[in-house]
Amino acid sequence: MTSPFYITTPIYYVNAKPHLGHTYTTIATDVARRFHDMKGSDTFMLTGTDEHGDKIVKAAEKNNVSPREYVDEISRQFEQLWPLLDIHCDRFIRTTEERHIAVVVDILRKIYDSGDIYYAEYEGMYCFDCERFFNERELVDGKCPDHGKEPVSIAESNYFFKMSKYQQWLIDHITENPDFIRPERYRNEVLSFLKEPLEDLCISRPKSRLQWGITLPFDDDYVTYVWFDALINYISALGYPDGENFKKFWPHSHHVVAKDILKPHGIYWPIMLKAAGIDIYKHLLVHGYWNIEHSKMSKSLGNVVDPLYLKETYSTDAIRYFLMREMVFGLDSSFSESVIISRINSDLANDLGNLFSRVLGMFHKYFDSTVPDYAPEMKAEFKLDLKTDAQKAISQFVTAMDNFEFHKALAAVWDYISKMNKYVDVTAPWELAKKKESKNQLAAVICNLLEGLRVVSGLIYPVMPETAVKMQKHLGFAPDSNFHRIEKISQWPQMITNQTLPKSISLFPRIDSDAILTKEEPGEKTLAEPVSPEIEYEDFSKIDLRSARVIHAEKIPKANKLLKLEIDLGDHTRTIVAGIAKFYTPEELVGKSVVMVANLKPAKLMGVQSRGMLLAAVEKEICSVAVLDRDMPPGTRLK
Repeated sequence: MTSPFYITTPIYYVNAKPHLGHTYTTIATDVARRFHDMKGSDTFMLTGTDEHGDKIVKAAEKNNVSPREYVDEISRQFEQLWPLLDIHCDRFIRTTEERHIAVVVDILRKIYDSGDIYYAEYEGMYCFDCERFFNERELVDGKCPDHGKEPVSIAESNYFFKMSKYQQWLIDHITENPDFIRPERYRNEVLSFLKEPLEDLCISRPKSRLQWGITLPFDDDYVTYVWFDALINYISALGYPDGENFKKFWPHSHHVVAKDILKPHGIYWPIMLKAAGIDIYKHLLVHGYWNIEHSKMSKSLGNVVDPLYLKETYSTDAIRYFLMREMVFGLDSSFSESVIISRINSDLANDLGNLFSRVLGMFHKYFDSTVPDYAPEMKAEFKLDLKTDAQKAISQFVTAMDNFEFHKALAAVWDYISKMNKYVDVTAPWELAKKKESKNQLAAVICNLLEGLRVVSGLIYPVMPETAVKMQKHLGFAPDSNFHRIEKISQWPQMITNQTLPKSISLFPRIDSDAILTKEEPGEKTLAEPVSPEIEYEDFSKIDLRSARVIHAEKIPKANKLLKLEIDLGDHTRTIVAGIAKFYTPEELVGKSVVMVANLKPAKLMGVQSRGMLLAAVEKEICSVAVLDRDMPPGTRLK
């Protein structure tokens, strides 16, 4: 009987929109959850948003809205993004929820009553971006290591949590449980920090400076420090203290975080739990940064990547594969679109896609779309069995996934794919098909290849769930809740003799890197085009026409014909570029209910990424944007 598996992302701070850094953490967490589901565990995944603190107030002021309005909008963007990337979370928590606030207040009261929270004067160096005090040894050249800014000296009275009381206990726990923090380099980093005396933690902010937070239960003039609030989400989401999910899943808890929040999760959180009399979590799993031009991807640095752009340009499964294959969990990795394209064309299109197409193509050609029967002794006689290699790949995959070595797990699968490609070349089914006496041998070769593809489809499931289901369908299996289970994948053979399989499809078409990386503004046509040749309805149905509302418009510098439009599509907004600046002012377009092509490949026009196309009629010096004569909800599909 496998143990339950509880895994969490950090709850993301809502001072800016979601970016690739958030996406990597959440996909990695989802991949781990799916893998443990493959092993037969009951799983529970948590993500959410952290919504209190100084930075939220500043971001809201910058956007001329209240903190509540601001956090509602940004939290909505996070919550709606994850399903678009095939991420399944069992609970999305917000720290502004009443249930969460009640748990924070309860734990604050419990620790205060035990004597581990006290009131004192304090003067220290405070980073507003981190929302915490720094000591001198943590600064780099006198600046915050994450934001490159000099902290501000602040002197005020506050409440403090006696972390120093638990320093030796934490050292002992980490030492006695070497896999408590993984990878090892981060365990060593925490132990190195704990060699110095641990300062008590300032856990309050005076309301004279900050009101957007949870009021301390023992002093109405203060709100709690955002980290003391946020970390508690991991148990409040499970229904602490008496909820069934808390009893079932908390003893099997795993936190996934980026290395910039190692200290709060590796020091503050376990000590908070210990002081509150709550069992501490099982594992802390720490990954590195995605770097762009040698700098950490960061909201504050402004070098973030939009995950929706990546999804729409390359597909969800391709991005999930790239992120899991390219980064060694725990180390930093460099992001570039050229590397994404290289991975897609090499690993997905050439290796997996080509193998899938070759095998299914030969199967349909030589066996009239029906799975053949063949003498079992053919496998031994001609040494055609791929089962041993499959078992080796499954074993390596499981070991690597258990260790959060996603890149190694995928490498094991791709090594097996490589062996299958070589197997095709060595056995040469096209030659066997020429000889009647080789019919049994040909059947054995093709059936072994089909079985191998079935194994591959199961192993890629946690990373590429959509592709796994497509492969299963074309191998004649109705993907049920068990097709991806390890014990099911390991059963060989499973192909059903005499079953008819559907025709093959292209899993991952090759990508023209020049078209994506160097696409410039196209020439604009101002004359009506002649009537095009007739097309089938199936071709027309591929065009996704949607109602949309223009919420902002502006001219693009140095582009006389182009306007940059921000479009509301109901569940999200997009930027599109339209060549109508000669005919419309920006003000004329704002508020219009327009029609757009929503599934057009993104293109970069004059440095602006355009994700869609506005419909308009153009005749010489006359232009009319297509608008709806009735008010329809943005995002409604036109039929």
